[in-house]
Amino acid sequence: MSNDPKDQSGREEKAPGEKERDTLLLKAPKASLAANLRSSFLAGVVVAAPIGITVALIYWFVTGPMAGLDKFVRRALPAGGGNVEAITQAIPGFGVLVAIIVLILLGAFAKNFIGRAFIRTGEQLLDSMPVVRTLYRFFKNVFETALQQSARSFQQVALVEYPRPGMWTIAFVVGETKGEVKYRLRDESEDTVAVFVPTVPNPTSGFLLFVPRQAVRLLSMTVEEGAKAVFSVGLVVPEFADPDDAVKQLETIAAKVAAARKPVFRLSVPGRGKSSPRSPKRESGNVV
Repeated sequence: MSNDPKDQSGREEKAPGEKERDTLLLKAPKASLAANLRSSFLAGVVVAAPIGITVALIYWFVTGPMAGLDKFVRRALPAGGGNVEAITQAIPGFGVLVAIIVLILLGAFAKNFIGRAFIRTGEQLLDSMPVVRTLYRFFKNVFETALQQSARSFQQVALVEYPRPGMWTIAFVVGETKGEVKYRLRDESEDTVAVFVPTVPNPTSGFLLFVPRQAVRLLSMTVEEGAKAVFSVGLVVPEFADPDDAVKQLETIAAKVAAARKPVFRLSVPGRGKSSPRSPKRESGNVV
């Protein structure tokens, strides 16, 4: 018997203890009762917390600011007849409805020539006040940025190399680079885009980058899905179907359908498939 640690097949033999250790390493550790309870608790928090916070915020908004606006508008309305006032007081949210109608009419008035003239005059009056003009400009910029639907809003989700080549981060495409920035970057690229790189896990702050369009890799996820991925630190990502796998599956299905359409047997027709007697060949007038 040979003392060589290798057997006849050339593989090294292992001691029984080593085999047991390798087997134990391959097995997944069994979760304890405490780990299962902790996992179930965290899953319950993930389900209940968004629902509870959403309901609490809606309840606070309805019973707080909306209720205050409703009371303010009801008190501001001129007193009418007894029946009319009783009806308006009985309708829930009547003051909020009136406020919405007034804002719609104000917006329609602000879009025409006369309304723009009035607004321009009012802004000039506010600009003449030192402290008031600062507050007015600040809140005007905040609401214009938050409510406008223009080219400056997020359009797509993409990947860009940041903070150095070889490292990728999620970014939101703002739009094409314009103005002086585009002019100054013309030596880098003729086509540059502005992208917003949010910080994690607080996507309200971040960095505005101007990169060449060819350096941006667009993603198929929506802006909301990209925001969820950033807010959850990459834990919540949308489902993605690999197009290469989809093409392979379609090719496999097409091959199966083509194979199923092939005839299993052939009908033999009399006189076909059999070799007919050859006719005598004539060469130089002689029968061969």
